[in-house]
Amino acid sequence: MTSIGGAEMVDWNLAVATATRLARPGPEVSRDEAREIVAELRRHAKAAEEHVRAYTRMIPEGHEPPDTPVLVVDRAGWTRANVAGFRELLKPLLDKMRDRRSNSAGGAVLGAVGGKVTGVELGMLLSFLSSRVLGQYETFAPPSRDLPSGEGGGGRLLLVAPNIVHVERELQVDPHDFRLWVCLHEETHRTQFTGVPWLRDHLEGEIQSFLEETDVDPSTVVERLREAAQSLTGSRPEGEEDDDGRSLVELVQTPGQKEILGRLTAVMSLLEGHADYVMDGVGPQVVPSVAEIREKFQQRRAKGASRLDLALRKLLGLDAKLRQYRDGERFVRAVVDEVGMDGFNRVWTSPNTLPTKAEIAKPADWIARVHRKADS
Repeated sequence: MTSIGGAEMVDWNLAVATATRLARPGPEVSRDEAREIVAELRRHAKAAEEHVRAYTRMIPEGHEPPDTPVLVVDRAGWTRANVAGFRELLKPLLDKMRDRRSNSAGGAVLGAVGGKVTGVELGMLLSFLSSRVLGQYETFAPPSRDLPSGEGGGGRLLLVAPNIVHVERELQVDPHDFRLWVCLHEETHRTQFTGVPWLRDHLEGEIQSFLEETDVDPSTVVERLREAAQSLTGSRPEGEEDDDGRSLVELVQTPGQKEILGRLTAVMSLLEGHADYVMDGVGPQVVPSVAEIREKFQQRRAKGASRLDLALRKLLGLDAKLRQYRDGERFVRAVVDEVGMDGFNRVWTSPNTLPTKAEIAKPADWIARVHRKADS
């Protein structure tokens, strides 16, 4: 049991139960329709694998990586997978907090709140996200009976069927084209991780470094949360500097975490932008209505579903994720235009060839560093 002040920090089972109970009901489909949708998504995932590998040229012929499963899940299945991933990633931090349990006032507050309240809060967050995610390449959760993974603890591709159906109906686009289009994006993420063996460990190392920098003194955590809440609600005392609308994720961090977050932001921009570039590059060949889908989907991304949706996106830092799609896609496009796909693929050589946050904004600087230096 991971605890602080004698109380369990996170009740993970309660988080799953809360998210499952609060998640919005999915679109109405008959049992036969559901079976057909699941079968079609699996077929599209297999077809997308071939299209993405041919287009990206990331996996040389004769160098097949270990296979990873494709799981078509509902919202509860997505929640279980992500809770398992959070539990694995956060274990070192929670163990550290247990070992540094404090008798300060802040520690008493956190201990009184307890793991059940934390579990409910996490469940509420996951219930919001579970109705919006279309797919995900999940890399960190250990394999289980319900959530198998690839050989040697590799990841798994999750396709969230009710959310895909909901969005295709909302946008009024061809459902078969939309399902393949989504699979192209998510399959690109699977190709990134299976084709670049060091990528998962690199990301996990950066995340663990970020967590190790976390202030584990509960009174400090409480103070940071108070400052974050003041900034987000516009109630900072007069004369204090404004934080330029940063999210809770950005505000609750140490200076060391800011440096790590910059590197993580660059990597995530690369991965998301690359997936968008590939899905649009492959799309015209295999998705007849790709132009209509892209236009409607971009409009949906930009405006959000409601005022509450916009507020939560801001709070959780999801607006930053939208910028990652745009900035990363521009980076990939600029590099491929200049040095071709094989030249772009040098980005996957090692952590040292990943773009920095500044290079994402200025692709020519990455080309100068990685190409001209190597070719001189």
